[in-house]
Amino acid sequence: MQVKNVFFDLDGTLIDSSQGIFASINYAMKKLNHPLLSQELLKTFVGPPLLDSFIRIGFSNEKAIEAVQYYRENYHRVGMYQVKPYPEIEKVLSNLSATHHLYLATSKPEYFAVKILQHLNFATFFSGIYGADLEGKLAKKADIIHYALTTESILATDTLMVGDREYDMIGASENGIAGLGVLYGFGDKKELMDSGAICTVEWPIDLLKVLEK
Repeated sequence: MQVKNVFFDLDGTLIDSSQGIFASINYAMKKLNHPLLSQELLKTFVGPPLLDSFIRIGFSNEKAIEAVQYYRENYHRVGMYQVKPYPEIEKVLSNLSATHHLYLATSKPEYFAVKILQHLNFATFFSGIYGADLEGKLAKKADIIHYALTTESILATDTLMVGDREYDMIGASENGIAGLGVLYGFGDKKELMDSGAICTVEWPIDLLKVLEK
């Protein structure tokens, strides 16, 4: 696939961050004297903005803001380091960074995204790291992608978005970018194809087979 720039999602695409995310969500639940969430419901928090997810389970905007604050309290202390890179993802990033410009585009706050990539020694693979702000003004995936494209003066036609959820594919489409879905994360093939993915791959190493053609 002939593209110059590759945008990567973070959670569910580069790393399995479920342990830290789920623990931080339920930490917020405990602080608010709310029942802990099921594993199935916890999985729906990966992808969309965190505030939206708390509102979606029935919290008022005010209570959702409080929940996000508690979430970040735990996530900043321990949660953001409870991550595991997917198998061979480091090799994928190393190989691709030699032939493409790589960028991160995540709905996770940029502050945390930078810390995680530095912790994993992945930051040097990326030409730019873009994420949400901590105030909630920049949170939607489409807006983050747009911000990255504009800041880097990148042509959408030369760019591909790689992600594991519908939010990645929809965000890419809204910016005129093709989207490639990965099946080892938190989404499934139907979700990804229905939301506009041009194709899907089973494993991280398969990205090289597609992008190095």
